[in-house]
Amino acid sequence: MGVLERPLPKPSAEDYVNARLLEALVEGWLAIRFLKEGLVRNAAGKAFQAWRALTAALLRLELDRLKALARSDEERRWLETTAVPRVPTGRLVRLSQLLEEVGHVGYSAWTDRALNLHEYQYHGPDPDMAWSKYRSREEAAVAVVGLLREVVDRVEELKARVKWGNELENSYKTLKQALVSRTEAQRSPNAAGNIAGKTNA
Repeated sequence: MGVLERPLPKPSAEDYVNARLLEALVEGWLAIRFLKEGLVRNAAGKAFQAWRALTAALLRLELDRLKALARSDEERRWLETTAVPRVPTGRLVRLSQLLEEVGHVGYSAWTDRALNLHEYQYHGPDPDMAWSKYRSREEAAVAVVGLLREVVDRVEELKARVKWGNELENSYKTLKQALVSRTEAQRSPNAAGNIAGKTNA
């Protein structure tokens, strides 16, 4: 998708939030496509990237409120110069806790799922749950779809707070429809064999 190849606007730019939301939606659509092809580990990676992009958008949108919570000038600078543009994976838990403090209810729990999928991307299914939280690719596929539904819901909640244009609307509708189709496929008589696509991954 060409959207993912565009340079991101600077975090100080007005359209940075929109660019990150668009990235989240497109990454989510790619995750569903990978699921359809049976590439569950690839789908898990894309779902994680979708959540990370959404987090970047929220961090920028809530930056002033987050800086008010910061305990030092150094922390405020870090939020602006590192957290917003880079969203370090190792700090996602704390950043999600901060987003909860400014009103994004339940964000930490969904970040935990995103991080679990990030692990699954590298380690695959693990019956002993030592390297991955998912015992099977079917469990991971269900987790991917659940996380992407949450991405769609949270993006929809932001419509009134951003400059919502045609590109965002089309990407939003595309991902939402892909999730509907995925859910319908899971409810079909052959769902047990199709839940994670066609091939092992």
